[in-house]
Amino acid sequence: MKAEKFFTHPLGIILAASGATFLWGSSFPFIKLSYAELDIGQGETFEQILFAGYRFILASLLILLFMRFIGRSARLKKSTIPQLTRVGLFQTLLQYLFFYVGLSYSTGIQGSIIAGTTSFFQIIIAHFLYQNDHLNWRKVTGLIIGFSGVVMVSLTKGSYHFSFGIGEICLLIAMFCGAMGNILAKNEAARLDILYMTSYQMLLGGIGLTLAGGIVAGFLPFPITGFAVLVLLYLSFLSAAAFVLWNNVMKYNKVGHISMYLFLIPVFGVTLSAAILGEPLHELVLLALALVVAGIVIVNRPHAEKTVKLKREARS
Repeated sequence: MKAEKFFTHPLGIILAASGATFLWGSSFPFIKLSYAELDIGQGETFEQILFAGYRFILASLLILLFMRFIGRSARLKKSTIPQLTRVGLFQTLLQYLFFYVGLSYSTGIQGSIIAGTTSFFQIIIAHFLYQNDHLNWRKVTGLIIGFSGVVMVSLTKGSYHFSFGIGEICLLIAMFCGAMGNILAKNEAARLDILYMTSYQMLLGGIGLTLAGGIVAGFLPFPITGFAVLVLLYLSFLSAAAFVLWNNVMKYNKVGHISMYLFLIPVFGVTLSAAILGEPLHELVLLALALVVAGIVIVNRPHAEKTVKLKREARS
């Protein structure tokens, strides 16, 4: 009950959702640092997939160790394997498989813009699955404003040329798989413990990624250094922490109200890349952040009808 109280409180939602998106946003500069350290080139797709597999296997082990530390059972239950496999298939394996393949064929600008479509997919899927989470003009308006902030962040990288090919198709599939994985995780969280579900879905997905990359590239195609290990540990930690926070927020709240926070990922990614990698930070990023925040406020603003009803009840 304490967890539910925190993750349903407005301040708790802001802290958890913003914290998860901040962690995911920080992965962009650290992945670039790890690629440079491990000498993984842009076209080395299977090496990238293998690295992602190691990252998620380690992230799952961190959660399992934490469960043992706090006294929770970390034993895998055979009866839950089908549910864990469904979540892991979409939330980890397919999402990151298509993401890394798509990114190798696309520009960073196109990838950043398409990454913001996860929110659209989540809200659209929720519209068809949940009777109390339908689309309305308020959500559509908030989504348009928030997504315009994502586009603006991407345009600060200096290119306005857009094309649509296999890379963009793969990225769209990745974002759809991520959205579907989040919805499946929300549904299964009603029956499974969040820590248990998150750890084992990442373990299963990570094993799949490792096999997909390792069979082609080999299981140790890059040099291992102390700095690379530290970066891998951080990426694994942020994956574990971000998915635990996000899956908790998704469990206790409507998908349509929470999905807008995903627009913060590219904003955090650009800002942290500028701070860590020294990439140029333009004034448009600040305007983009304002648009994203405005979109979040609009989506989460109570219905006007509900407000009027509450006022009438208070008067009576």
